[in-house]
Amino acid sequence: MAKIAQKCPEIPVTVVDLNADRIAAWQTDDLPVYEPGLLEVVQEARGRNLFFSTEVDQTIAEADMIFISVNTPTKTYGIGAGKAADLKYVEACARQIAKVSTSSKIIVEKSTLPVRTAESIKRILDASENHPNFQVLSNPEFLAEGTAMQDLENPDRVLIGGEQTEEGLKAIQALVDVYAHWVNKDHIITTNLWSSELSKLTANAFLAQRISSINAISALCEATGADVDEVAHAIGKDSRIGPKFLKASVGFGGSCFQKDIYNLVYLCEHFGLPEVAQYWAKVIEMNDLQKQRFTQRILRSLFNTVSDKKIAVFGFAFKKDTNDTRESSAIYICKDLLVEGARLSIHDPKVSKEQIQKDLELSDSEFSNKIEICKNPYDAAENAHAIAILTEWDSFKTDALDYNKIFSVMEKPAFLFDGRNIVDLDAVRKIGFEAIGVGKPEEKV
Repeated sequence: MAKIAQKCPEIPVTVVDLNADRIAAWQTDDLPVYEPGLLEVVQEARGRNLFFSTEVDQTIAEADMIFISVNTPTKTYGIGAGKAADLKYVEACARQIAKVSTSSKIIVEKSTLPVRTAESIKRILDASENHPNFQVLSNPEFLAEGTAMQDLENPDRVLIGGEQTEEGLKAIQALVDVYAHWVNKDHIITTNLWSSELSKLTANAFLAQRISSINAISALCEATGADVDEVAHAIGKDSRIGPKFLKASVGFGGSCFQKDIYNLVYLCEHFGLPEVAQYWAKVIEMNDLQKQRFTQRILRSLFNTVSDKKIAVFGFAFKKDTNDTRESSAIYICKDLLVEGARLSIHDPKVSKEQIQKDLELSDSEFSNKIEICKNPYDAAENAHAIAILTEWDSFKTDALDYNKIFSVMEKPAFLFDGRNIVDLDAVRKIGFEAIGVGKPEEKV
């Protein structure tokens, strides 16, 4: 919405939420979301044509186009628990729109939704006692956290799905006209509703599949002495494969990949396609295995026990340049290390102590006894037996940190487990570290 407001100064854009604290934060320079470049865009448009409000009903009533951008978590209860998307927030939005609308509106799905959700939204809207005309569009988001502003500025594509009726096509064109302020029309794709909804799930499933594929190969590399980065570089030169999303790591995280694959699995099961469902479920199984293998490698290297040993954790966000920790591999690895009796000293440049405690599900006393939150990696490493790099922040790379200084304050032998393959292993081995990467030979071969 900030990017639309920036690029379309003649269009008033109002973001509404029931959470007054969050709305208040958006009206300061301490935004509730960390994203490089976002603050500058918000500052440019805020107060001009970008507004933040808790007046939900009034804003709905006045709007011509409404974007539904609410959370669609995986269900934890009832039919489809653990796989299906929980659509209660989407339905609540649709019912609220239907209740207060007295004029025709275009409703745009921005949340990642199961196929044919638009049909449910349309039925709720059409039952409105006020009888306005509604058109429902699907406009899934393909940006990546950490590079979101660049992705919005120069998108690979903008996808808009709608009903293939005269009114539906007019609604599609209205949204096309908004994006055409800055996006080349060759990059704007229009489809029917169902193709648009399924395209988002499929895109995330394919990207996650590539990560799990290279992570599966990383296990074989470790067993054979091959180097996964060399393998990825070689296969990435094949134009049919390409180099993107072939970076071995401790596994993917974030709000979308796992949730969307579970949703895809549920849809396949629902439509009587069990073999297809099993195929996609394996992508998540491989991701879970990768996190387990990393923890097991730490245990094996530290003489099969981390009980009462201090492990320095570098990074807690699911990827660099964001404060988002949803489904972060760090959560699962830290929990496993805590079960084994380890003490953790955690440093992340953007994730708060409160968020880390919430994610690790620890009481105040448990947290204070087992976890230390550090302002910098040097403090985290002091008297630690090992370092586990779990987020690929640039500040953790070999040329950004003084690993000689870090080595000097650690217990010996000092171990470094690079879960993101961002450190020069040979360089830190020369310092004295026993350094191990994902899919890397333990010694140069």
